[in-house]
Amino acid sequence: MASMGSNLPHYDLPDIDPTKLAEMVKERDEVGLRRRFGGVEGVAAALLVDPHHGILGNEDDICRRRDKFGSNTYPKPPPKGLLYFVLDASMGTPILILLACAALSLGFGIKEHGPSEGWYEGGSIFVAVFLVISVSALSNLTQERRFHKLSKISNNIKVDVKRDGKRQKISIFDIVVGDVVFLNIGDQIPADGLFLEGHSLQVDESSMTGESDHVEVEVDRERNPFLFSGSKVADGYARMLVTSVGMNTAWGEMMSSKYNEWTPLQARLDKLTWFIEKVGRAVAYLVLVLLLIRYIVYAVILFLLFFTFCISYLT
Repeated sequence: MASMGSNLPHYDLPDIDPTKLAEMVKERDEVGLRRRFGGVEGVAAALLVDPHHGILGNEDDICRRRDKFGSNTYPKPPPKGLLYFVLDASMGTPILILLACAALSLGFGIKEHGPSEGWYEGGSIFVAVFLVISVSALSNLTQERRFHKLSKISNNIKVDVKRDGKRQKISIFDIVVGDVVFLNIGDQIPADGLFLEGHSLQVDESSMTGESDHVEVEVDRERNPFLFSGSKVADGYARMLVTSVGMNTAWGEMMSSKYNEWTPLQARLDKLTWFIEKVGRAVAYLVLVLLLIRYIVYAVILFLLFFTFCISYLT
């Protein structure tokens, strides 16, 4: 295929369904890829891409591809404020139980010892709960703000692409469907795509599965040409053809609010959270039981003292 920069100054992108193309790659549908396009080269031809020269890369070409296939960006939820984290920390079952214990202790203490001294125990529990909520909320707020700052810096990485026969560096957010991207060891794959050519390419897909251990997959043109955004190149080098960007990628699907399946790592974290919640709840119940036993003992002692006084008075 000759360089398209001189042959196609004006053109219309072919009638390709971006969703079907994205799903074909995400599902690793090699049979469908060959049947529909005739392989990786067929996909490149359908997207009007010269595998050796890349896309045209002019402003009109970029706009057309971005309008048809979308941009390589992800919508981010607005950062949460302090009030959100305060309410979130206050809604835990152990905190609610401790607040109930504090209220009971405050009520019984004032009734038993008067307002001047009876508030000590209940008030101290309230102060402890307030400190726990404050520290937790401030810690989460700090982490949230730090995460947003780091994500803005770390996400805007530069990648090597080839456009109109020229190799150049562009922002990961400027990648469009049809771009030919160069991959080397340590690079993050910027979008979903297909393997064009390379040598001994090994890709770590642990970010896709949620596993903490490396999940290395060998990628080649014949058996497994599929590459996914968010994965990292563990070994080798290659050139890839971008077939989907942004929310149409596998990474975009994971980030979407409609993606409700748990990864193995999320499942383990959920179990850990469940265990911590159980321990906290058990401690709160223990405190509640001890307080109730204490008040019951006090009530029994007062009753016995009153009963003894009555007997002595009557006799």
